[in-house]
Amino acid sequence: MLRRLYHDQPESFAFTEANQKWAEGQITKYPEGRQASAVIPLLWRAQEQEGWVTRPAIEHIAKMLGMADIRVMEVASFYFMFQLQPVGSVAHIQVCGTTSCMICGAEDLMAVCKEKIAAKPHEISEDGKLSWEEVECLGSCANAPMAQIGKDYYEDLTAERFGEIIEELRAGKVPVPGPQNGRYAAEPLSGLTSLTEHESGKTKYNASVQLATDLGDTVKRIDGTEVPLLTPWAGKNATPTSRARADAAGWENTEVSASPAKKKAAAKAAEADHEKVDGAGDAERAADAGKSSDDTKGQATAPAGAAGADASARDGGKASEAKGDKPGPKAGGDADTAGRASEQPVDADTEAAKDGAAGASGPKGAKDEVPAAVGEKPGTLASPRGGKADNLKAIKGVGPKLEELLHSMGFYHFDQIARWTEAEVDWVDDNLEGFRGRVRRDDWVGQAKTLASGGETEFSGRVKKGDVY
Repeated sequence: MLRRLYHDQPESFAFTEANQKWAEGQITKYPEGRQASAVIPLLWRAQEQEGWVTRPAIEHIAKMLGMADIRVMEVASFYFMFQLQPVGSVAHIQVCGTTSCMICGAEDLMAVCKEKIAAKPHEISEDGKLSWEEVECLGSCANAPMAQIGKDYYEDLTAERFGEIIEELRAGKVPVPGPQNGRYAAEPLSGLTSLTEHESGKTKYNASVQLATDLGDTVKRIDGTEVPLLTPWAGKNATPTSRARADAAGWENTEVSASPAKKKAAAKAAEADHEKVDGAGDAERAADAGKSSDDTKGQATAPAGAAGADASARDGGKASEAKGDKPGPKAGGDADTAGRASEQPVDADTEAAKDGAAGASGPKGAKDEVPAAVGEKPGTLASPRGGKADNLKAIKGVGPKLEELLHSMGFYHFDQIARWTEAEVDWVDDNLEGFRGRVRRDDWVGQAKTLASGGETEFSGRVKKGDVY
């Protein structure tokens, strides 16, 4: 089938505020330089908002992702899930016409569409509410024949029941999706012979249908007013670096709720939590450090000015802020915060880092107050030596965002990265939320050793020439 853009296009496109925020959150799932990978979810959200994919939407998404318009057009025209022409205002019905469904009566379903909607696929009904098309296998062969309407499957259909569903949609009702012949899911039509109890929490419907009915609208779920922003990597269990990136980006972690009321409550709670994080600043970091010190009660605490873990963890961030330094990530030992308080570089191979000292004498052998969850935290710096950091983007795999993230963690120079041990690489990798595996994949340590010694890699040479930005 030839797929072209519809001849009558709107003048412009813009995501609603909620959808724009959702789209920005999706883009952050992908590593620097790979944002184009978000093209399908963004096209899908645009279609959910508008009903179909317009030329202005394609151009808008291309701009968001730094892609050529034609590249986004290639994706939209390749996948039949994207509608390139207007559809019914209430629902667009996709009837499966592949082998299993065809054998079980798909042609009868299409005859119903021709009678009740329009004579030809992709034509809109006279009342403007419905449209239809035949599609390839939708993967519900055990429940043939079936059709997809919106996000949901209507299975085990007969021509009579399918006609009723169409009339219910036209009347503004929301038919319950799933099997239409009394089946729970895809169990044998003759009935269960084993595992005869449904162990699904005793819900009335199977999980997919139950969720759809709980949401209360199986046809048009996205209207741009209440959109779940699914960013689990930014929630309560996030690493310090991913949480910092989430806060900086200004998006919260919310979850799909069982009802609009619950969704509003979740959004309100997320907003309150976000405001608390924004307003807390150093107080939150100090609280985190204090909470960690509770886990190590019984250890000797050094007096003010000494190298005690509690003192350095609590005071380091405040001293750093007073001197204009950036706060570091929440996780890891007090070597980092101690270094910030004294404005002295702290590297992993120094006695200060080993003892958790802040430049003063303390009980030798004192360990970092907060052990890293994975690996061992490398030595860090409060600020770049001489006020000038190395161009970490000369390391293949480090883009502008990753360089900024590394700076926030206290890494500014090639020689710092060159000295990372395997255990330290594990720690860094665990804190590069969203970029995990990048350190070893691109051999940052090996590249850094070459660059720290004054050498040049093939990639850094291209950066130097201006071929890579």
